[in-house]
Amino acid sequence: MAPDASFVGKSLPPSAPYQVGREKIREFALAIGEGASVCLDLDAARAAGHPDLVAPPTFSVTFTMPLIEAFLRDPALGWDYSRMVHGDQSITLHRPIHGGDELVSTIHVEELTARAGSHMLTLRCEVADTAGVAVATTRALLVTQGDSPQEAS
Repeated sequence: MAPDASFVGKSLPPSAPYQVGREKIREFALAIGEGASVCLDLDAARAAGHPDLVAPPTFSVTFTMPLIEAFLRDPALGWDYSRMVHGDQSITLHRPIHGGDELVSTIHVEELTARAGSHMLTLRCEVADTAGVAVATTRALLVTQGDSPQEAS
């Protein structure tokens, strides 16, 4: 079954605010091997001019990917999550993410194409603080293979 192309151009409702915690930043930084003191030590972050710990640039995946996964598993979309691979990812930070931030994410369905039996879906996620100020923009290209001979054309 092909994914429902009527989702292209639509936006999902904004998420509930995500509270960025210091320990989450530290845990994520250590998990990816980021040893920068501004990510681990509050005094070092403040000495560098930040209001709190600074999240590594890829930290936004911790709260955007669960939202994306929930969307992809919605039966109305018709996405075969079991056959999915991650094709590409980009993250543009408009400002650093800090401990204590409350962030809201909005997923936008940008593109859905089919080629050689595969379906390629591009999702853009706009992340803003609760005042509506842009914090980050992420893009994910996700690929799943169709399973019918008609989809292979």
